[in-house]
Amino acid sequence: MTDVGGDNAIEVRGLHKAFGTVEVLRGIDFSVARGEVVCVIGPSGSGKSTLLRCVNLLEEPSAGRITVAGTEVTDPDVDIDRVRRRIGMVFQSFNLFPHLTALENLTIAQRRVLRRDRAAAERLARDQLARVGLGDKAAAYPAQLSGGQQQRVAIARALAMAPELMLFDEPTSALDPELVGDVLAVMRSLARDGMTMLVVTHEMGFAREVADRVVFMDGGLIVEEGTPKRVVGAPRHERTRTFLSRVLDPAAARVDGTGGPDGPDGPGPVTTPPLRPAP
Repeated sequence: MTDVGGDNAIEVRGLHKAFGTVEVLRGIDFSVARGEVVCVIGPSGSGKSTLLRCVNLLEEPSAGRITVAGTEVTDPDVDIDRVRRRIGMVFQSFNLFPHLTALENLTIAQRRVLRRDRAAAERLARDQLARVGLGDKAAAYPAQLSGGQQQRVAIARALAMAPELMLFDEPTSALDPELVGDVLAVMRSLARDGMTMLVVTHEMGFAREVADRVVFMDGGLIVEEGTPKRVVGAPRHERTRTFLSRVLDPAAARVDGTGGPDGPDGPGPVTTPPLRPAP
């Protein structure tokens, strides 16, 4: 097992991932500094979720090197369970145990993995439920909660393990639009508190307001990256402009799949509404 120093919470070098003959990631190089919020955007099938899942070895890379929280997770001798204790992950689907209450969903890993006693685990679980605005839902089962509430329970469950960094895989994509805001508010709060976050998202408003850096992926490659103001507000690559024009103004997309608000040869610079302060 290799321990690596430095200021980066995540470092990825030469990452490839293939499923059979399909190469999903085709040479990814990027890093996330400690305390940084990085949003990964791009079309479906671009490799965003696969990249996220490779970071904690939910998918085994075909080639390349990944270092997380100071440990090389691609080292054959790595204790990946030990590394994963330092990483919180929130999925598209909430992945809660349906037969357990919200409180029990937050305490089970604490007790079985971290060996905390029941009283300590429940105390921390209640604190985290309160942190995400669900202090009164400790006794509720997942089926008794809305989708947004279930996702906030999932975030609280990850936080109860005291992670050094958080991975979010499109955490609002399965939610009704009116429920998205509550989840994003929790994520904004985490960012303000200095949590290191790698977020795969289609929420451009969140990326612009909260991210320190935005990474645009397409075809298994990083096409461009930079500050939200530059990548989302004034993208340099035409593929990025095309994607953003469709996301930000879906009604302007052509039926034949080409063009955008400026015609069939692709859109010009993307203009977006001014930033609004986070609630």
